[in-house]
Amino acid sequence: MVNLNGDRPGPIASGQQVGPPGSPAVVPLHKAGIARRPGVLLGEPGLIAIFESILPIFLLIVAGMLLRHLPLIDERAWPGLEQLGYWFLYPALLFTTILRADFSGLELDAMMLALATALAFMIGLTLLLWPVLGRAGIVPESEYSSFFQTTVRWNGFMALAVAEKIFPPEGAAVVALVMAVIIAPLNVASVAVVSRFAERAASWPAVGRAVVTNPLIVAVIAAVLIRQMPVPLYGPVTETLHLIGRASIGMGLIAIGAGLRPGQMFSPRVSIWLSVVLKLLLFPAVVVATALSFGVGPQQVGYLALCGAVPTAMNGYLLARQLGGDAELYAAITTLQTALSFLTLPAALYATAYVTAG
Repeated sequence: MVNLNGDRPGPIASGQQVGPPGSPAVVPLHKAGIARRPGVLLGEPGLIAIFESILPIFLLIVAGMLLRHLPLIDERAWPGLEQLGYWFLYPALLFTTILRADFSGLELDAMMLALATALAFMIGLTLLLWPVLGRAGIVPESEYSSFFQTTVRWNGFMALAVAEKIFPPEGAAVVALVMAVIIAPLNVASVAVVSRFAERAASWPAVGRAVVTNPLIVAVIAAVLIRQMPVPLYGPVTETLHLIGRASIGMGLIAIGAGLRPGQMFSPRVSIWLSVVLKLLLFPAVVVATALSFGVGPQQVGYLALCGAVPTAMNGYLLARQLGGDAELYAAITTLQTALSFLTLPAALYATAYVTAG
């Protein structure tokens, strides 16, 4: 594993005093989140505290959904907004998050291995369910690829927004690294399953090019490489990229909300509700259990739990539509998962803190 800290000192740790001895302690350079208040997180008001900390994120998602359905913004503007975020704003956010983070003391090898193991387990379990679900007629063949995608995909940008809100900077950096590590295997698995169950086959050379040129992967690799350089990136350039990245949080959450389809999310189909159970309940439990079995530290387990507890991402909708999968089912599942995660995400984080504190 590359030493992500390089030879440069990390930022001042929370609680570290600045100034001469006896001087009053200063407020940490980053905002003090839930992770800096373990008494609140693990005490009686912990669940409410987590919910209130995450609530602004969900309110922005709701705002995006409302804006999409109000006659205020031209419908043609939304695709451009998504492209601006994907190709420019989100990569800048990942780049600066990793570039500025302090990874000292983090068990990155164990964390990434634990998450990869949990993801492989969920992919394998979802694949093994097909013969049972298909033979029983519970999930039709035409719906299975969307069921698969919404069970194993995750909304990295939502996780990044939550991490920025409640964790110290290294928490957001871990989420950014996770995004880079699992984008490729998730895309390959999703394309393979959708191609098998949908109407059209995928172009694997095109899939390979899409993974290699993915701006999110490129941004993370560039940040890791620059961290190893003896001379840091020019300060004004770093600050410019940081300002660009900050703009992506609010805009990205609004774009998530704009992509939701609330009209179909309460369909009684088994594929919708089974995906919700597997993604929002089982997946975070598997991630936490795997991380603990790999000896990952308590706070770092919380970072991984966040990655497992967020709902699925809307980006699989385009894949389903391109290859002839059930795109409308994908949109319905994503919308329902996002709505229910208002409750399940704080509960998962609180349960993780409770378990790791014991």
